[in-house]
Amino acid sequence: MRRRDSLTGLRAVAAFAVCATHAAFWTGGYTDDLPGRMAARLEIGVAIFFALSGFLLFQPWVRALAEGRPSPSLRRYALHRARRILPAYWVTVVASYALFSVWRTQDATLAHDWSGFLRTMTLTQIYGFGHLHVGLTQMWSLAVEVAFYLALPVIAWVVVRVVCRGRWRPWAVVGSSVVLAAVTPVWAVLTSDGTLTDPTARLWPPAFVLWFACGMLLAVAAQCGVRVHPLLAVLVAVLAFQLSWTSAAGEPTITPTTAGATVVKSLLYGLVASCLVGALALSRSGNWFDRLLGLRVAVWFGEISYEFFLVHLVVLVWVMDLLGYPTFTGSMLGVLIVTTVVSVPIAWALHRTTYAWLWARSVPSEPSPHRDRSTTR
Repeated sequence: MRRRDSLTGLRAVAAFAVCATHAAFWTGGYTDDLPGRMAARLEIGVAIFFALSGFLLFQPWVRALAEGRPSPSLRRYALHRARRILPAYWVTVVASYALFSVWRTQDATLAHDWSGFLRTMTLTQIYGFGHLHVGLTQMWSLAVEVAFYLALPVIAWVVVRVVCRGRWRPWAVVGSSVVLAAVTPVWAVLTSDGTLTDPTARLWPPAFVLWFACGMLLAVAAQCGVRVHPLLAVLVAVLAFQLSWTSAAGEPTITPTTAGATVVKSLLYGLVASCLVGALALSRSGNWFDRLLGLRVAVWFGEISYEFFLVHLVVLVWVMDLLGYPTFTGSMLGVLIVTTVVSVPIAWALHRTTYAWLWARSVPSEPSPHRDRSTTR
């Protein structure tokens, strides 16, 4: 099954949304009113990334199970994930630490010691306070995603061997994914007041596994030939996104203070991400949404979206300093435009010197990245 370029285009939308919400936060746009909630909820890009990961990475296991073939090679899976994620990430971390060792802003005070550096390099900075480095705070979501990468082969083995016993039982796979999704609301309740766990646990992987599970459910639906109307799916996504602006989804922050608001927000974000990914993955190619996100500019940006995600926040901090904006002041639109303009060529260069360079030197049996453009991140 050939993956669609439009899924790569959706990654571009997600990356730009993340950049926009960070521009809003740094310029004081997270106000507790409708404009502030709208800007804050652009963090929906993270949920879209996670759902895409769940869909694209679980799909080979689902397909192999349905077709009675062996499960995907763990070695190839691990090498592919490591090659896609780590080189560009490590380059960004080292460059950021070097930059902030000679250039300090009013916020560049955390995680500058060797402990913080090692935690950041190993993507363990979310476990405990004080380890998020300025310009790299967005990497909390990458730490969560990498945890999913590590857990997925185990999850897939349980589903394939234990639950389905090696036979294609779609409802059993669906049930397993629903059980996995249920971890998030349970975790929200357990961590809501911080008494049962470390206070940082609200940013740990269980808090977001629901969004990955949504993608996994889409992988099962795609294998079963389920079809959705793209316009209807997009309209439902828009409605769910608008509902997330209300007080029911909590204040404008990634983790609302109450368990109820956290659960509502997680469910709404999961619905938005599922509908947008499903509008492409569960519809016939060539529809208006597929053509829109399959435009060459969208696909090109999508191909460097991971690298854009890596560098955009350190660029944003630099732009704030360049424009003379103290934190929580300034023009959101101005900061967003300048940050995007500066980040895109840096992201392209980082992509060409890490991921694309490594692909050119990969073994012949590996597919070209240009034939597999929708690969997550």
